[in-house]
Amino acid sequence: MKVELLPALTDNYMYLLIDEDTKEAAIVDPVEPQKVVDAVKKHGVKLKTVLTTHHHWDHAGGNEKLVKLMPGLTVYGGDDRVGALTQKVTHYNTFKVGSLNVKCLFTPCHTSGHICYFVTKENSTEPPAVFTGDTLFVAGCGKFFEGTADEMYKALIEVLGRLPPETRVYCGHEYTINNLKFARHVEPNNEVIQKKLAWAKVSNSSLTREGPL
Repeated sequence: MKVELLPALTDNYMYLLIDEDTKEAAIVDPVEPQKVVDAVKKHGVKLKTVLTTHHHWDHAGGNEKLVKLMPGLTVYGGDDRVGALTQKVTHYNTFKVGSLNVKCLFTPCHTSGHICYFVTKENSTEPPAVFTGDTLFVAGCGKFFEGTADEMYKALIEVLGRLPPETRVYCGHEYTINNLKFARHVEPNNEVIQKKLAWAKVSNSSLTREGPL
């Protein structure tokens, strides 16, 4: 699989997920539809799927425009509030993007219908990927807008925390440096935090593509 990172708005990330065997593609949270169309043309792929993590405008707000620009898309999401929704999903629902396997992980808290998407490819040596929206960030998690700390604990520890350790994490926003500065404030003597903060400052916009959490 190939994942193209598409920065959007001021600190959002969209992701173009490409199955290189079939040239089919999915887009995660296409808040800026024209950027998506341009990326699809650049890579010469067939966009068939929209993976919406949650209903907030900065993630789902581009869905309706995108389906007008590219008719026939299947729009997945875990919440009736997701724009242009065609297929509602819940925990452990599965489907394919080309030859890639997509498993839905229900992680309510930031919103009550939040879905993370775990992507694998059979008989492949490359690591799996998970698109976490606003549930998990580098060194942080999303605000509890519609849920509780117990729900976030379950999402982070029991659901995402049980994914294979080599899984690559693609989160919905670039909050890394601020998250690590807060962590440093809480644990000023933690050398791991200090090293990660130094890495974040150097890596800047490529944070979600380089190195483990």
